[in-house]
Amino acid sequence: MHLAYPAVLAALLFCTGLYGVLARRNAILVLMSVELMLNAVNLNLVAFDVWLRDALHSGQALTLFTIAIAAAEIGIGLAIVLAVYRNRGSSDVDRLRDTAETDAAEALPDDDTDTEDQATAAAGKAKKAEATA
Repeated sequence: MHLAYPAVLAALLFCTGLYGVLARRNAILVLMSVELMLNAVNLNLVAFDVWLRDALHSGQALTLFTIAIAAAEIGIGLAIVLAVYRNRGSSDVDRLRDTAETDAAEALPDDDTDTEDQATAAAGKAKKAEATA
């Protein structure tokens, strides 16, 4: 078998994953696209290992490490996405970016507010922090 076949397939998989990362708005689909890109890299590692006929099978060993790292990354990423969805009600990446900007704007104190408003805002933030825990 020629090396070109798995290399072209890996390039197509990687490009599909890259398109998914750049074009998707849903965080879970972005994570799936990253996994697709990692699988393209794994395919290249195994194909070049077979083509070079390495006695130590370095490509296959690196592929096992990549699979383990990808599993850990998906586990942590999915936990973060589920926590964000529980708090915000959406896993839309663009809305999360907008929310981060508005949270930073809310953190700036205004000179016109009195102590009652600040106490209410502090209580609301404490309640929000308690809900996330």
